[in-house]
Amino acid sequence: MRTLTGVQASGKLHIGNYFGAMRPALELAQKSEAFIFIADYHALTTISDPQHLRENVMEVALGWLACGLDPERTVFYRQSDLPQVSELAWILSNVTPMPMLENCHSYKDKIAQGINPNHGLFAYPVLMAADILIVQSNRVPVGKDQKQHLEVARDIAGAFNRQYGEVFTIPEPDIRPDVATVPGVDGRKMSKSYENAIEIFGDEKALRKRIMSIVTDSQPVEAPKTNLENNIPLQLYKLVGSPGQAAALEAKLRAGGYGYGELKKELAAVLLEHFAPFRQKRAELARNLDYVQQVLRKGAERANAEANRTMARVRAAVGLR
Repeated sequence: MRTLTGVQASGKLHIGNYFGAMRPALELAQKSEAFIFIADYHALTTISDPQHLRENVMEVALGWLACGLDPERTVFYRQSDLPQVSELAWILSNVTPMPMLENCHSYKDKIAQGINPNHGLFAYPVLMAADILIVQSNRVPVGKDQKQHLEVARDIAGAFNRQYGEVFTIPEPDIRPDVATVPGVDGRKMSKSYENAIEIFGDEKALRKRIMSIVTDSQPVEAPKTNLENNIPLQLYKLVGSPGQAAALEAKLRAGGYGYGELKKELAAVLLEHFAPFRQKRAELARNLDYVQQVLRKGAERANAEANRTMARVRAAVGLR
């Protein structure tokens, strides 16, 4: 089985990235042939500063390696190191119906946020399909918010295969409902674009301050707490604390006399403890950026070999060269 995961190089990695995409991908990498890439082409839809983009790419590379990615087992590369992806996206555009892209939730959501639409934003799902299909991935771990994009990729692959023959593997989604969508400090899905994220590798003082800003209801300390299924600090705690610890916290909240301030402090402590080894590893890697670049170069070589095999079949199928 071959799996593929991409993380956009649009900012600092946060715990939503880790629990929603990174950890599932790293777990799959232990039992599958894994391809993991840094989506710098995709990041161009939101980033226009070239230096900022370069810094983000390195930030994401450091983060994945610090969180346990093994470059000997996993093909780890920059998206832009596979120019074949852009070629494939153009070819796939010719079998992609316009209404399919017009109905994509992500595009509508970005427009609703006031982001000026452009072709890159509109055609984002086609490029995502090219990312997946270029390496013939069987399975793609995605959050609920990206499930539609994967369905689009499946539909595009199916349309191509029906028109030109069986060239592409049809990818299957790998969705884990318990961590597929991680809430941000304001209750919406945690996202860099919403500015509601808790960074993995940020300054400790800033991380604690961010956690203390999490939105909660106005129930007083002494009151028994209700509606805990929507309590953001508790939801986040359950991602890192043991089931026993989470149950004990929930019992204290239901009993009353235990405030959200204390809950947030316990959340900060358990998050810092959980990510402490990753933070230490990242600091070590940051002192050896030549190694990180070498990992990306070797990953690009391996990914290009797969991309070339796929594109030879695609070009032959459509009548190019």
